[in-house]
Amino acid sequence: MNRAALFDVDGTLADTNHLHITCWWEALRQAGHNVTMHDIHRAIGLPGEDLLEHLLGGGRDKDEDDSLSAAHDTLYGTWFDRLAPLDSAAELLRELLRRDWRVVLVTSAQDHELDALRRAIDADDAITATASSDDMSEGKPAPDPVHHALGLADAPASGAVFVGDTVWDMKAGVRAGVTCVGLLCGGIPRPDLERAGARAVYRDPAELLAHLDQSPFALP
Repeated sequence: MNRAALFDVDGTLADTNHLHITCWWEALRQAGHNVTMHDIHRAIGLPGEDLLEHLLGGGRDKDEDDSLSAAHDTLYGTWFDRLAPLDSAAELLRELLRRDWRVVLVTSAQDHELDALRRAIDADDAITATASSDDMSEGKPAPDPVHHALGLADAPASGAVFVGDTVWDMKAGVRAGVTCVGLLCGGIPRPDLERAGARAVYRDPAELLAHLDQSPFALP
């Protein structure tokens, strides 16, 4: 049976959540929307359309969604050459590959963003496949991205662990029937991740790597 190590990217392997928060805040501000960074932070991890639904509600002018997303993408794109990996992100992926896990990235980012993130993480040799928002019609917290990633890894849910930093990651993983691991480096508190379904929580990739033998990755 193949085993799948599924990873969110923003805030989990790359230190980008607060860049997204700032870029969404500025895009919304330019369009006349007063939304706090705190509220934006809690929506990070959702696909763009769902993020705007979460922040602005269903009664918003949806014709504005494309321009808001484009403004965010333009602002965020200015950081592509400066994106930073989180400590030991690449080492963690390579160690899981060494232990015969198939590593699949599961992200709400679009393909052009994912390319920049992969350059920052610099561990393509350890990555089996990627599932981006361009590959599916419904994103996290729906289970669809996780199901798609399991298909790419040719692995059952019972043989998979999903690592993420948001409640949306944990909810998607639980709904797909996989074991969930939360990381605090995205800024979401431990109790929130645990309530959303995290079986174990670590500070960042470095701490997970240091405790890999005691983590869900060591369970049969």
